[in-house]
Amino acid sequence: MNFDLSMPILVVDDYTTMIRIIRNLLKQIGFENVDDANDGSAALAKMQGKQYGLIISDWNMEPMTGYDLLREVRANPALSKTPFIMITAESKTENVIAAKKAGVSNYIVKPFNAATLKTKMEAVFFEPAE
Repeated sequence: MNFDLSMPILVVDDYTTMIRIIRNLLKQIGFENVDDANDGSAALAKMQGKQYGLIISDWNMEPMTGYDLLREVRANPALSKTPFIMITAESKTENVIAAKKAGVSNYIVKPFNAATLKTKMEAVFFEPAE
């Protein structure tokens, strides 16, 4: 299956190096329309002015975590259906469960490559209908 490669994607991470890595991985897959924010608050501000097809966010950020951002997005009727992939260095079961309960679309544990990112994105966008 093919993605809409013109779809705008928002990458949220407090490490500019990680933003650059994710941006490069997305470019390898074929995405060019990528914005970034360095924390959840900045991401929410960007979402007020632009509709994103996907949010890829780190979990551990200050002052607003990716988990808090996910909860804000899911609580906002205008944003609640936006696919949301959480990225974290921690694979704690309780974090995965909390993210699932909060409505995360998928979850990626660092480190990862373009193939992993693409697979996780395909699972979000091309889930078989039940």
